Amino acid sequence: MEEHKQQTYKEILSYGLIVMAVTHTLAHAFQNMHTALYPKLVEEFALTNQQIGLISSIPSLVSAILSIPMGLLSDRLGAKKMILLSITVATSGAVLAGLAQNPYMLILAISLLYLNTTIYHPASYSFTTFLFAPRDRPKALGVLGAGGTLGMALGPISVSILVGILGLGWRRAYISWIVPLLIGIVAVWYIKFIPTAEDEDKKSEEPGNSHGAAKLWTTSLVMFLIFGGLRMAAPAMTRTFLSIWLVNTRGMEFALASLIFGASSLMGIVASPLGGVFAARYGEKRWTTYTTIASIICFALAFIVPGNIAFTVFYIGYGFFNLFSMAANSAITAKLTPSKQRGLGFALYFLPGSIMGAVAPMAAAFIADIWGMYSVFMASIVVFAFAWIVFTFGVKVD
Repeated sequence: MEEHKQQTYKEILSYGLIVMAVTHTLAHAFQNMHTALYPKLVEEFALTNQQIGLISSIPSLVSAILSIPMGLLSDRLGAKKMILLSITVATSGAVLAGLAQNPYMLILAISLLYLNTTIYHPASYSFTTFLFAPRDRPKALGVLGAGGTLGMALGPISVSILVGILGLGWRRAYISWIVPLLIGIVAVWYIKFIPTAEDEDKKSEEPGNSHGAAKLWTTSLVMFLIFGGLRMAAPAMTRTFLSIWLVNTRGMEFALASLIFGASSLMGIVASPLGGVFAARYGEKRWTTYTTIASIICFALAFIVPGNIAFTVFYIGYGFFNLFSMAANSAITAKLTPSKQRGLGFALYFLPGSIMGAVAPMAAAFIADIWGMYSVFMASIVVFAFAWIVFTFGVKVD
């Protein structure tokens, strides 16, 4: 067993990390599919702005309610069982979405697909932080994050190809992911070495290693969670109406609008692992501070500069810089969390995003009804900028 532990601290591209990256892709494949499909869903179900907001909000609300229990279960049951559970839930959600005949069935299906990530994140991220020494964590978490962003990209891209180009029904887009999910279950089953908090504690006395913070609740952790919530609120508000705005107001083809959704997330394949390398070199907080500024600027210019070409360039640039700090944020979470509560720590890390994912779409619907859809994007810029202020001046990382 000791030989296995030594290897896990040396081999970045171990089987365990590769499986985590692949299953992260599967977990996130569904995250942006329904938002890309909104023009089709509005047409089929005659949805109002408030109903669109509810479809976006309810799944995130379910995730928010169950986030902490899933984190506690992760610490108790271990990574492997929780990841197998998450993929099983995702498969159930994909089947239900493929059979949905009304908005209520669709909401239930999307709720299961969101719950899948709520179960998955605490287990996979704690697994990865235990698998590598602190000096290598940003790099490893960058690889893990690249898998998630690939999933967020492939979901809308599959919609663009299957629905927009081939003209298949939107339900086929969900059904097409069932076989990859089943393959993911097999891949996880063959993971042999599952590192734990005890393994990390045994390594804590070595130079350059630590077992995280002494206690969970600190001022820096609270401010970091607020930063995460605000940072997720801005895109959650935007995504609710972006595809509809691009198709109905900007005159984009549905396939192209879905492709832009996917391309923005696809940047993470490069940005996430490369960002992990830079975060390890320059420090997680400094790297997050600078990349967040760049992402805010690109996000604002996407909606301020006229023309679809400019929008596409800057929105994809926003996706790149936003994902450039993903590994750094995950590494900060590990530093601010005691090793024995790592699963709970990552559940808390993703909790603000789930809460904002529930609140922000309804706020966006309210703004859209009163001031119009474009006002939603302007409000998102302000929220994004405030998130940077909270992080820069409120979070301290050793």
